[in-house]
Order: sequence, then structure tokens, then C-alpha cells
Amino acid sequence: MEMEIQPNLRNLVDNTQLRWIFVGGKGGVGKTTTSSSLAVLLSEHRKNVLIVSTDPAHNLSDAFDQQFSKEPTLVKGFSNLWALEVDPKVDPKSFKFSVPDALKVEEVDQATQSFIGEFISSVPGIDEAMSFGELVKTIDTEKYDVVVFDTAPTGHTLRLLNFPELLDRGLQKLIDMKARLGAVLGQFSALLGGEETINSMYDSLFGNVESMKESAEKVNRQMKDSARTEFVAVLIPEFLSLYETERLIQELSKYQIAIKNLVVNQIVFPEGDCRKCKARYRMQKKYLDQIYELYEDFHITIMAQQDEEVRGIESLKGYGKLLLQSKSLPKIE
Repeated sequence: MEMEIQPNLRNLVDNTQLRWIFVGGKGGVGKTTTSSSLAVLLSEHRKNVLIVSTDPAHNLSDAFDQQFSKEPTLVKGFSNLWALEVDPKVDPKSFKFSVPDALKVEEVDQATQSFIGEFISSVPGIDEAMSFGELVKTIDTEKYDVVVFDTAPTGHTLRLLNFPELLDRGLQKLIDMKARLGAVLGQFSALLGGEETINSMYDSLFGNVESMKESAEKVNRQMKDSARTEFVAVLIPEFLSLYETERLIQELSKYQIAIKNLVVNQIVFPEGDCRKCKARYRMQKKYLDQIYELYEDFHITIMAQQDEEVRGIESLKGYGKLLLQSKSLPKIE
């Protein structure tokens, strides 16, 4: 007997093997509301839950009505739910380098560190890569039962999933730039603390990035394990959103990442004789029919357009309950 596909997110809550849940889609479709509500929901069933925003817009703080940073912060009112917002840019001055004791240099001076930091940050994509690297190391160190990602719009999300390759390219560019600028740096080696100091700083940097890469590859392998990873695509019943969703699903299949959940937001449920509501729903129905036809084997969760903004713990809890309900599309004449 074929198992019935539930039209809700109950399958995510019941699957205790899941470690990574990515929530993505086009901008402005309700990703943050969905991911935040899902994280709150999971906190009722899991021991430790982390929600991470990789979207530069960072709406998590608004959704929870609490300020978050790049460090895991306990969400107010919870004992097992943490949130963090990834800093997409790394300040060059924040780069730290270790210097062997044999060189008898206690600390690399500010000017040298700034110089090397600026040099490193000139590599395209390396700041974003190292930022994600720190995130991966944090997640790998802390033992969270499940991590929910509130991702950036589609292009950024795919780059995050391609993170190990991004680090590889960044490392190679650093090596190439060091080779090309080696002679120039050699002329200033005395000002920068000597050639040994420069080489030591490079070794320290490469060691850090290699460590990030190893952690990222470990996470990447888990991401491709359908028993541990699930992607939730959020969309609205409009052409561009449906187009972006199909693009996302096709790309995810290339990365061998499972996706079988869709959340369709902002559906108008007409009441009474509201002509505009009915007209709006008829337009949406055309795309809803396409969604059900294209993704008949998906868990499709339909969500009505909300009367009020979903913000704050209580609102998120309420929205989370709706994500578990099975609903049917309205029928109008």
C-alpha cells in the first residue's frame, strides 16, 4: 500500500534523523517566517536546535524581535533554541596569525596584520568563504540536534552549498598571488617582520582555511545524505517565484540534495462577496494547479495570507502550528 503524502511539514518534525534543514527560495516569499516558525516547532521535539541566517538582509532579529549576532545566541523564552546571523563580510583587520616561538615575536604588529589582511581580502569570494568556514566550524564544534538554515535568495544559497569548491578556488588564488608577489614582499620583508614571519603567517592562514575546508567537506557529505538533510522550498503562486523554485530544485538535484517539501505562502482565501479577493485567487489558482501537477510527489503545504505580520515568539508558534495542518484549496464559483 502506497503511503499517503501529507500536505504539511509533519514529516520534518517526525524525522528525528534530520540534522540539516535548508529553507530557501526567491526573496520576499516568507522564507524567514517559515524557517523561524519551523525552528520554534522543532525546539518542542529536539534537545538542541540552531537557526542560522545566511541571508545578508538578516531578518531573523526582526522575526524573533531580538538582536542576534555571528555568535550563537539563546532565543529569549527558550532553553534549547539558539540563533545566529552569518556575517557575509570579514573585516581584514580581524585576521589573526600565529608566529612560531622560535622567531621570538610575541605578536604581529598592527600595520603588518592590516597589510596581510587587506592582501587576503582582495581575493574574490575569500571573505565570504572564510565567514562560512567559521560558521561550519561552530556548527561542527557545538552538538546541535538539528540546524535550520534561513538562506539567502537562490544564487547565494547555491554558492553556500558549493562552499568546499569555493574554498579550493580561494586557496589556489592565495597561492598564485603569493607566488606572483613574492619578490615584492621580499623587498619589504624587513618592514613586515622578516621573511620567516611572512611565511609563518601564510602557513597559519592556509592551515586555518584547510581546516575549514575539511569541516566543510564533512558537512557537505552529510548534506548529500537524504536521511540527514532536507531542503524546503518556499514560494508564492506567481510566475517568477515558481520559475525560481524550479531552478532551485534542478540545481539541488545536481548537488544530490534531497527536496520533497514545498511551502506555498500568501494564498488568498476569499470570504463573502469580495470581488478583488476572488479575482486574486483565480490568478493564483492557475499557478497552484501547475505546482500540484509538477510536484505531485512532494509534501505541499499551503498557507493563507496572514491578516497580521508574523513577528515575535507567540506569532511564530501560531504560524508553526499552521505548518502542521493539512488544508485544502478554496473553491469559488
